[in-house]
Amino acid sequence: MSWSQEERAREIVSRERLLFPPARGGRTSVCLAYPNRYAIGMGNLGFQAVYRILATTPGHCCERAFLPESDVGTERLISLENRRPAGEFDVFALSISFETDYLNVPAMLEGAGLPFWSHARDERHPLVIAGGSAIFLNPEPIADFVDIFLIGEAEEMLPEFLSFLDEARGRGLSREHLLHEAPAVAGVYVPRLRPPRYDGPTVVDVGARGVERRLVADLDRFPTSTQILADGVAFGDMFLVEASRGCQWGCRFCAAGFMYRPLRTRSPASLERDALRGLDVRPTIGLVGAELASVPGIAGVCETIAEHGGRASPASLKADCISPALASSLGRNRNRSVTIAPEAGSERMRRVINKNLREPEILRAADLLVGEGVRDLKLYFMVGLPTESDADVDAIGDLTLAIRERFLNRGKERGRIGKITLSVNNFVPKPWTPFQWDPMVSVSDARAKLSRLRERLRAVANVAVEGESPREAYLQTLLSRGDRRVALWIAEIHRARAGAEGWWQMLRRGRGGRLGAEGLVDPDWYVHRSYAYEEPLPWDFIDHRVRKLYLWTEREKAFLERETPPCDVSTCKSCGAC
Repeated sequence: MSWSQEERAREIVSRERLLFPPARGGRTSVCLAYPNRYAIGMGNLGFQAVYRILATTPGHCCERAFLPESDVGTERLISLENRRPAGEFDVFALSISFETDYLNVPAMLEGAGLPFWSHARDERHPLVIAGGSAIFLNPEPIADFVDIFLIGEAEEMLPEFLSFLDEARGRGLSREHLLHEAPAVAGVYVPRLRPPRYDGPTVVDVGARGVERRLVADLDRFPTSTQILADGVAFGDMFLVEASRGCQWGCRFCAAGFMYRPLRTRSPASLERDALRGLDVRPTIGLVGAELASVPGIAGVCETIAEHGGRASPASLKADCISPALASSLGRNRNRSVTIAPEAGSERMRRVINKNLREPEILRAADLLVGEGVRDLKLYFMVGLPTESDADVDAIGDLTLAIRERFLNRGKERGRIGKITLSVNNFVPKPWTPFQWDPMVSVSDARAKLSRLRERLRAVANVAVEGESPREAYLQTLLSRGDRRVALWIAEIHRARAGAEGWWQMLRRGRGGRLGAEGLVDPDWYVHRSYAYEEPLPWDFIDHRVRKLYLWTEREKAFLERETPPCDVSTCKSCGAC
């Protein structure tokens, strides 16, 4: 390792503040690796929660590693805590929240001095495991890189797996015998044991069967909040507190709303305890969840934070769930900006995606928020959704102008006019959603939709449009819907040191089979075609307890523009999750 690399690790650790006492030493050493930069990884609440589990489980010691800041391949990967080479640990554990970080997995393995491919490792190498929300959507694009996947939420599963690992190592099991016994732990998936079969580009058998996705029934048993304070990282100015997992609304494009079913929320008392503890170290409490306005007691939690001199910052709010009490508490919290997510501009498209939201409710929410002192609004929209027309894209502009008019009127009353920012993402079909069978629109069509919207709002004062790159959406779709053969693409991109833009040029050359490398499947096969209902999907082997027929029925209802009521976990058994 270089002197600068070691000094950087020392500097990072010296600036951190741990909020729990980690274990010192242990029989089993774990390197917890996040396949992206430190500033991104340390802003991830799930990564911090897993680190605490690993660092406090008796008999284990855990250190962290991140994608090096320097050019990939020029530096060995070392841990932050003791600057130890990552390949010298007993376990190399990857925590992966986003599919696009799959591209960085080869760099992490190479930095640790490990072979890319699982079958090439032996007793000399650490066990490579992986978990995280991207994994329990679809782990197959990196299945050949990983020895063991842990599919589901970590709080109960990870200690169970560590106990199995200790017991297996105590018996002196070889690597191969350990891999064969590991699936005895619910949620464990060993891809090498269950290879898929193909007929040309089509998957005809996914290989594995019924791998249970683990979940925590009672979130109050495992409060999740910031565990390490670090400056200069994503959300570093906040103390993050998880408020919920899942979502009751069932938006048909949203993976979080289906893969985290059933909806679970933390009690107001638990949220207030963590929030008040967080105010000792940060003035802003970031409340984390798929949709916060419908979390029971959330207005009271925000009010309590305000009463203690802090500021609550909820991740995203459903417009029709914003009560006067919640708007008032956010105003008292000195929130300059609040995020709501209409997702679509027209009533028709909101029926298609099952948003259960009408335009008067959106405008009422804007009135409430601005009236209580919130200055700026951020609006989330999507383009490229199934059945979308130019009129639906234009409706995003119409809705924005209607909201702006409310902003101008209320802003003039208060003596200040705020700003509306549109964050416009391209539709990416995600596994375990009703739209998993539907393609992404072409990159040129996605670019044209965004340009159409920008042109509509270009000259409108106090309105800004931020758009996601259609190329990034293409990559996300490839990695979201891909099967095990996509690992060949990931490896090729890494070997070519393709970088931030080079991967697009490689994928373009591979379209239509023009690249010619053995085993590479045209990436358009995964991105731009509709999947048949009868077709085995690469991720079908995961048991999310959400029936495939239910998802398909929701898709059919989308094309009929029919909505489904929000989940009632006390009575409804329709999807199977409850």
